[in-house]
Amino acid sequence: MPMQIHTRLDLRRLILLLSLAVALFSFFNSFHASYQTQRDLLIRHTLEANRVYAAKLRLSAEKLLGTMHQELAYSADQLKGRMDQPERMADETERLIRQNRHFNSAFVIRHDGKVLAASPESLGLLGQMLDSAGAREALEKRRPLISDPYISAKNRLVVFISQPIFADDGSYQGYIGGSLYLQHENILHTLLGEHFYQDGSYLYVVDRNRRLIYHQDQGRVGEIANGNPVVEQVIRGEAGSQALTNSRGIEMLAGFAPVTASGWGIVAQRPLELALEELDGLMLNILRLSLPLLLLSLGGIWWLSHLISRPLWQLARSAQHWDTEEAPEQVRRLHAWYFEADQLKRAILASLALLHQRLGKLSQETLTDPLTGLGNRRSLQAQLERWQQQRQPFAVIALDIDHFKQVNDNHGHEFGDRVLQHLAQQMSDCSRASDLLCRSGGEEFLMLLPGASLEAARQVAERVRARMGTTCCDDCPSVTVSAGVAHWPDTAASVEEVLKCADAALYRAKHTGRDRVVMG
Repeated sequence: MPMQIHTRLDLRRLILLLSLAVALFSFFNSFHASYQTQRDLLIRHTLEANRVYAAKLRLSAEKLLGTMHQELAYSADQLKGRMDQPERMADETERLIRQNRHFNSAFVIRHDGKVLAASPESLGLLGQMLDSAGAREALEKRRPLISDPYISAKNRLVVFISQPIFADDGSYQGYIGGSLYLQHENILHTLLGEHFYQDGSYLYVVDRNRRLIYHQDQGRVGEIANGNPVVEQVIRGEAGSQALTNSRGIEMLAGFAPVTASGWGIVAQRPLELALEELDGLMLNILRLSLPLLLLSLGGIWWLSHLISRPLWQLARSAQHWDTEEAPEQVRRLHAWYFEADQLKRAILASLALLHQRLGKLSQETLTDPLTGLGNRRSLQAQLERWQQQRQPFAVIALDIDHFKQVNDNHGHEFGDRVLQHLAQQMSDCSRASDLLCRSGGEEFLMLLPGASLEAARQVAERVRARMGTTCCDDCPSVTVSAGVAHWPDTAASVEEVLKCADAALYRAKHTGRDRVVMG
């Protein structure tokens, strides 16, 4: 029984484990909730920052395009009626390139598509008929235009911005325009390349056909950005922000805004991984600040679990010795400081008083044969287990009344009971205080003699047999007994086997004439 208390979880450990589990679960749940909250906050902050940045750059781009159109409108106004002055037109195209460096090249084109002026002169287009996509569109529409990207006559990817030239009488004379070389340094690179964020964010610009017209990696300019939800939204004229996985499988946080005047879309984005880099340091700082409080809480839990469980633990320890006289005093000394433990203590003290009152009587009733006063099978089994644990050698005498059925049939069961009681008396008279005397069955008896040899046990059996043969109950003829004797461990290796050996010797005594003792 004591081992069970030590090998099973006790109340203190259960309280401690439960409290620790709750505390740790609450801590890690709070930590995880904090992580998720901070993560969502960083994502929202990054998305909003990119949206605002894209919107700001859209305004800058629209302002730039407006300025470029104003410059071209001013030049167109200066050239109307002067389309026959080559030097004046050359000066105007040169001024457009040099004054604000908004254009990579500038042209004056006659109404039939002939190049009247071109800067820089190294282009070698003067006097040629220009038939590029941008030139044709400007001639056809005769209004201020920003072309879609196309391949120019010099095999460059360009965007062409043009302004028509009308004479005072309203006749169309041609147009003046400037080109942006998308795959070379241009005003877009100057505007968008001045990126104020040093957090891994970057920008790109697409036209209405999903073609990249600006990217920090110039090698990607001219690519078509298909399958990108942000690109699809921005070319529809929508503005906003969105988390997405780009065409290269990288998770991005993007803000976007359309440039209405040109049909372009500006996208500012940052890789999710970079946006969350600072989160690790933030969570480590939270953990560092929370850990001392957690350790203090765990220490408090340990102390409280000890304080709460101690009275019940002491009561449980006392329960191992409730059959002793000291048990009530041990329970009284316990400090049951809270209600449940105090009530349990009172109930145990009341139960102990009743238990000790009945224990002696109950033990006597359960371990003895009511007719003879000898031990019963329970007492036999208990004593055998104790001796076996102690390795105590003992001898066994198995006794049986001869022709007991005839005694009952001839003289009645009341007389038979007196015979059984008489045999029990003879066994008691011939034994020591340390011997165990048992009635194992109807007329079957056992004598267990600790420390006795086989020969000593035989002599005891002979004395009992002799006394039964010469004395008997009042008004009763003599009754004889037969006996079988065995020894443990001399006769058999196990306790069970030595009892069988004694029974076998008794059986032989019965079948060889009765009223005798046979050695097993």
